[in-house]
Amino acid sequence: MKKYTYTEKKDTRSGFGAGLHEAGKKNENVVALCADLVGSLKMDAFIKDFPERFTQVGIAEANMIGIAAGMTIGGKIPFTGTFANFSTGRVYDQIRQSVAYSNKNVKICASHAGLTLGEDGATHQILEDIGLMKMLPGMVVINPCDYNQTKAATMAIAEYEGPVYLRFGRPVIPVFTDPDQKFEIGKAWMVNEGTDVTIIATGHMVWKAIEAGEQLAELGIDAEIINIHTIKPLDDEAILKSVKKTGCVVTCEEHNKFGGLGESVARLLTTELPTPQEFVATNDTFGESGTPDQLMSKYGLDAVNIVEAVQKVIGRKKA
Repeated sequence: MKKYTYTEKKDTRSGFGAGLHEAGKKNENVVALCADLVGSLKMDAFIKDFPERFTQVGIAEANMIGIAAGMTIGGKIPFTGTFANFSTGRVYDQIRQSVAYSNKNVKICASHAGLTLGEDGATHQILEDIGLMKMLPGMVVINPCDYNQTKAATMAIAEYEGPVYLRFGRPVIPVFTDPDQKFEIGKAWMVNEGTDVTIIATGHMVWKAIEAGEQLAELGIDAEIINIHTIKPLDDEAILKSVKKTGCVVTCEEHNKFGGLGESVARLLTTELPTPQEFVATNDTFGESGTPDQLMSKYGLDAVNIVEAVQKVIGRKKA
């Protein structure tokens, strides 16, 4: 198992803020809109340097999406920012009708996604957003794994023509990817090569998968770990190549097992390469109030749960 270390922990939302600032410096058409959550979205640096390119919409998320869609007609590249729940569930009609249907170049940037929002509880935690967004025709869906990858993804989507949903979070997590990485939309990152099982993870679950890989190595299990940061378009080639070698797969996501990364992988494998699969995800449930660590443990999203899923799927492969 390849050894990954880190010297600091940062929140992925700060990676978004840093990436937005860099994108703004590179392209004067990059603009930002926020629904009264500038501090939470870490937009301060962008606003300080480019105040004329920022619009504070207030608590009016549907209006924010409509304004952003209109801005693209004049050649602007709008980045909208609010919590993931408000970025998707509250404004789905506006996204479908005003952005996706006409393929507008809007970047829908969503913080505080999943259970790790923590104490704010179920009303603010969304576990359905990936499913909602990946079903929209033409919508790219990205869920990066740490500060550096989120920064790189934010800069990359500024150069991509078309609607994008960028999902990130609130908690501080290990920073373990290359600070100078080139982010390629739709291209998986091989975290660790292995032969016994494929572990496919996205977002905060990538570090959990690395921890699980280390534990599995101690048990004599050689895990291949793939970071799928782009859930749509999915890197079919990377997944099929890995699963042909290992013969079984575990998918890991901080999202409902219905509609998320796991289902996208299952669809691919069902049509191309039927393979035993286990899902590490929330199980058709809403969240609740608690610390991020408490919630990840209660809802089965820890390294130990990945290890158990691997042992189960290897057993199915051998049966």
